[in-house]
Amino acid sequence: MPMQQLIAISRGRVVRGSLVPVIVCGMVLGAVSSTKLLAAQPSPCFVFCCRPENDLFRVMQANGLKCLRFDQPAEAVRQAPAGAALLVLAEDYPENLTAVYGEVLDHLKEKSLRCYLEYPCHLPGLKPENTRQAPRARAVATSDAFGPDLLPMRILSINSCRFVPFSGVKKPHIVLAKVAGFDTAVYGLPSETWPILFEHERGDLMVATTKLSHFVTARYGPQAAWQSVWKMVLNWLQPGQSLPVLQWTPTVRPVFKEKEPLPRDAQRQAIQRAVAWFRRTLEMPMHRDLKDRVDPNSPVKDGYFECYSSGIHLDGSQPVGTTQRSDCGGEAMMAFAMGQVLLQDALCGRAAANIGDQLYFYCRNAKGPRAHPASPTYGLLGWSDSSPNVYYSDDNARCLLGTIGCAALLNEPRWNENVARCLVANQRLCGNTGFQPGSVTDADVQYNGWRHYYQQSLPIEYGPHYVSWIWACYLWGYQQTGYEPFLAQARKGLQTLVECYPDRWRWTNGIQQERARLLLPLAWLVRVEDTPEHRAWLMKIAHELLDDQVACGAIREELGEPGKGNYPPPKSNEDFGRYEASLIQQNGDPACDLLYTTNFAFLSLHEAAAATGEPSLRAAEDKLAEFLCRIQIRSEARPELDGGWYRGFDFGKWEYWGSDADAGWGVWAIESGWTQSWITSVLGLRELKTSYWELAKRGNAKEPLDKCLKTMLSD
Repeated sequence: MPMQQLIAISRGRVVRGSLVPVIVCGMVLGAVSSTKLLAAQPSPCFVFCCRPENDLFRVMQANGLKCLRFDQPAEAVRQAPAGAALLVLAEDYPENLTAVYGEVLDHLKEKSLRCYLEYPCHLPGLKPENTRQAPRARAVATSDAFGPDLLPMRILSINSCRFVPFSGVKKPHIVLAKVAGFDTAVYGLPSETWPILFEHERGDLMVATTKLSHFVTARYGPQAAWQSVWKMVLNWLQPGQSLPVLQWTPTVRPVFKEKEPLPRDAQRQAIQRAVAWFRRTLEMPMHRDLKDRVDPNSPVKDGYFECYSSGIHLDGSQPVGTTQRSDCGGEAMMAFAMGQVLLQDALCGRAAANIGDQLYFYCRNAKGPRAHPASPTYGLLGWSDSSPNVYYSDDNARCLLGTIGCAALLNEPRWNENVARCLVANQRLCGNTGFQPGSVTDADVQYNGWRHYYQQSLPIEYGPHYVSWIWACYLWGYQQTGYEPFLAQARKGLQTLVECYPDRWRWTNGIQQERARLLLPLAWLVRVEDTPEHRAWLMKIAHELLDDQVACGAIREELGEPGKGNYPPPKSNEDFGRYEASLIQQNGDPACDLLYTTNFAFLSLHEAAAATGEPSLRAAEDKLAEFLCRIQIRSEARPELDGGWYRGFDFGKWEYWGSDADAGWGVWAIESGWTQSWITSVLGLRELKTSYWELAKRGNAKEPLDKCLKTMLSD
């Protein structure tokens, strides 16, 4: 063996694929391929300074990587083998910055170490500012270091991110910025950005200005994007090594994978989990001012809350919105009643009854002028305890439908008169075209009087969002009483919207939700007037909706014609998070909306299939039911979320994701009414093998409705 070749080997200059000698006790015994020699090198070593429960440390151990752990940076660098990777993590985040002194950094070069450092209090040559948070800001990849799976301008989430602003950073890999977009920052970066991940110019230091290693507990997303981030960081720490892509189980995730076989009782399991979710809400502490929002003489002490808001805290929990809303309360009543009927859970039955009593007899939005027979707002339901003098027709409708379903399930008539008053109160605001204002204030109606609206030529709002479900209530009222104006007003309004579709339609957060909402009254119109024309109306809208049902059963969100949306996607980075908004940035984004579309489509398809017997509608409903059973939340770490359904789901990634631009109800919101209640209730109707229409027919409301029609519509 030539001497120069041995010298090259001793200095570590091995060319992959060349032949190198096998030396034992100084004797050359033969030669092997350098590829095999490199493969036989010691496994990479990662030396951590962190607590044992740190997410990154635990995930890397679980993935089979050699990890050593120490409590102090100085100890970690002393014990680190030459050529190892050092990771100094932010274990006192967010209260305290990570202190790494000069001798630790000096040892990096001496031992040929590379270091990943989080949330540092100082860095050589860079000036730190006070730590801060940037509301509504998201992480954005800004370099090509992550490879093709995470290209520049791709968006990631770092929940509850507190960071150290460093000035003078050049070419960061990730920045924090307020950007609009679904997966990509569609308008580029704004003028104000903050570096989050970058390589220090000394060459052996990778810096995160926040705690990126908290990615499991604080639920950073999307998962594949963070796999790409850690792949880059680990490969930078140990260059030339073959490292696995980190795998971990998210703490909050769908119950089933997309193509995982479902158990036969998957639907019943979903109901049990959803009812358990509702039961846990009864145990939650409410706002301290609840006593001020409920009649102190009320025997009802159970509260309900509106939602889990979309924000995610450092521990993975979410803020609770405890507003008492009429629509959410009525809808929750029916879901609780399903727990009584299907699961023989007596507590659920009592909760349903208590919420109904609070809603109609004791809470603030049941009192005031609307409680006096002589008032033009008599019988209307206030929107919430915080805004009791605002009346939304669609919220009144959902409260009525939930109450009607609950009363039928429990065979309980004590809210019938309240339901009748509310139905006639809304009809008094309905014009001769079948349309009524989407919302009115008590002051407006007091000033105008109800005859200003009743059977008058009111402006038409060409969109189903606010009016379609009150038409469904009118059709139920017609079935109960035979009162012709209920049918005539609903029929006239439905005809107008079907005939002007899509040219004159306005949409709220998307066009799909408008189709989904219109389908319910169209199905019930077939119930009371089964004509070829009415069936054609129904099938026209159903086909438009189902054109965007994908193979897994999800219904893809779709934006309507530009300029006709009330809450379109943000039109600039600055608009992100300022208004209500769609979950998608543009058509084609792989998201479904369980707050505005899918939840209502589920009930509508169930009722349309039952009304028409159309196999295609039944098949679409079955696919959607299976999809909803799959994407229900499973979480051992956050049991309060287990059994819920988030607003946003990305069926491409198969995780909860979307454009979190909505100011109030973002991707990770769980609405107790609109979302949770209707999905639970429709799954329950499927288990009972009945339709809502057949269930609602049981409620004998003819007598109170006839009474209210006579007294409230008289001169």
